[in-house]
Parts: sequence; structure tokens; C-alpha cells
Amino acid sequence: MHNFYDFTLSELEKVIGALGNEKFRARQLYRWVYNQGVSDFSAMTNISKSLRAIFSAMFSMDLPVIKEVFPSEDGSIKFGLSAADGSIIESIFMPEEKRNTLCISTQIGCRMGCKFCVTGKIGFRRNLTVSEIVGQVISVKKYLNMERRISNIVLMGMGEPIDNLDAVLGALEILKNHLGLDFSHRKITLSSVGLIDGLKTIEPKVASIAISLNAADEKKRTFLMPINRLYPIREIMSFVKGFKGSRRIRITFEYILIKDINDSLDDAKELADLLEGVKCKINLIPYNESPYIEFKTPPPERVDRFQMYLLNRRFTTMIRDSRGKDIFGGCGQLGMKYLEEKHNEG
Repeated sequence: MHNFYDFTLSELEKVIGALGNEKFRARQLYRWVYNQGVSDFSAMTNISKSLRAIFSAMFSMDLPVIKEVFPSEDGSIKFGLSAADGSIIESIFMPEEKRNTLCISTQIGCRMGCKFCVTGKIGFRRNLTVSEIVGQVISVKKYLNMERRISNIVLMGMGEPIDNLDAVLGALEILKNHLGLDFSHRKITLSSVGLIDGLKTIEPKVASIAISLNAADEKKRTFLMPINRLYPIREIMSFVKGFKGSRRIRITFEYILIKDINDSLDDAKELADLLEGVKCKINLIPYNESPYIEFKTPPPERVDRFQMYLLNRRFTTMIRDSRGKDIFGGCGQLGMKYLEEKHNEG
């Protein structure tokens, strides 16, 4: 039996067509499941009973189950969703005045080993499937029960999306399909450490791209992000300069500000010099502390000074408020329960 949520529409059409049934049945199923939220085949009344029985035998409708809910004092909610094998997948819902963003995961753990990231300290456990990626959105959507609509999706949770590219692309197809979850590509952001080979395969209208930069100096970035040895800054800049987006599409650079590591005015100048003439946005993210990593958050005045320098150099630069820090739901904090378990075992 196959999980229904693992299939893109075109894949579902092929499977159903191979049975000798009309391909439009796949579109019917998509409308019932994604548009109307019906997961019981017996309730799909415009499909014959015999076909409903066949589909029931072919497809499971299993989704990650919400096991833990952690509300934050800032209104964010961190979810711990249990996969079929018992693994916990973490997602965080972040409501704002003009948007409600859900940050979802693509892997259990991560193999990139960034020094500032809790998920990286877990190490790599496994990739998530298409159904586990899409399932986070569906399960949280059901939990919110129409009270708060998810308007934006960011693939910035546990894991490196490009390291699980096939499943991520399949999930994005379902998220964007008008018969699926019907999100605009402008409302979906894919964050990467800069795995250029994979990023080159992504068309501009698949999703907005954010690259985690965190230093403009090769040596410093390699210290923070060992992947820089394989994909150094110069290659990232070559990719960005050759990126064929529209006037409305700009690559975003994420820069985590870490006290006394990369938050000085010299660092800001180096970053501005590196990005001179590049069509981009810069998100500054004050580091979110954890008990498992020694780095510290810079004082607010240092963050403001860094931003002001970039603004004066005419860069679109925003300080991204950290959400859910009190529940360890901030950027770079997801997956802490795995380290807690390891610590308790030790």
C-alpha cells in the first residue's frame, strides 16, 4: 500500500492510468483530499463505489501525528509531529500581523554540521518523505482549524532541503498545485547552506531561495559552516549573479549575527563589499542561544549598527525577529529534544 500524500498529481495520473482508469480520477482525488480535506474514500461521492474500494486498497492516508504542542509567549507554536517510525519532526507556526508562516522540516537531523545550529549537532538521521514534508502543513492546518490560515511556508526547519532534493521538489509540486494545497511560489521560501549543484536545478518559479551566508570571508565561513570547503563563497556569488529571476524575484541572504564572531562593522563592510551590485535582500538574524552551543547573541545596539551600515550602503536589510525562543523554536534551535535524549542517556 502506498501513501497517497507521496504522489504528485502527474505521478498519481500515471498510477491510476496504469490501472486502466481515466486520468481525471487523479484530479478528482486531489480535489477531495487537498481542496476539501476529505481523507475517507467512502465519502468521495462522485466516484463509483467499486473505484473507491480499489483506491482504499491502494492508498493509505497516513500523516505525521501531532504529539506535542508548545505555545510561545510571542504567539508562535512549536509542533512535535510523530512519523510512522516514531521519529519526531518539528515545525513552528509563526503568526504576524500580515502573514502566518509555517516553518517546516525536510530531514531528521542534518549532515551539514554548521557550528551554530542545534540540528547540525544531532547529526544526520534520515530524509523525510514527500508525505512527511507535506504532512506537516496538512496536520498543522487541521490543528489550527481555519482559525488562523497558513499564508506562507518556509523550508527552514530541521535539515538541508537541497540534501533531500527529490522529496522536496515533489512536496513543492503538491504545495503549489491549484488542486493541491494551492500556495503561490512567492509564498514559499527554500533555505539552503548553498549546495550549488542542487540549487542550479531549481527554476525561479519553484520557490523563493534564501542562502545562509553568515560570513563574507572564506576562512570565517568555513569555520562556521564546513560545507564552505565544497561550496565556497566565490561559487555562491557566481551562482547568484547568474540567477535568472524576474525583477520581482531576488535571492535572500540570511546572516546569523553571533557575538564577537561575525557582528563587527568590519564584518558588515566586508559583506557589503561582497554583495555590491548584487540584486538581493539581506535578513539579519540575531543568534538564538542554546545550552549545547557556546555562541552568544550580540547586544541589540550591535545588531542595529550592523543593519544601519548596510542600509547606508543601500542594501534592503531587515532584522528578522526571533520567534519562539522560549520554546526553543527559533532559527537553529529545532531538534533540541534529540540532544536532550542523548545527554540524558550519557
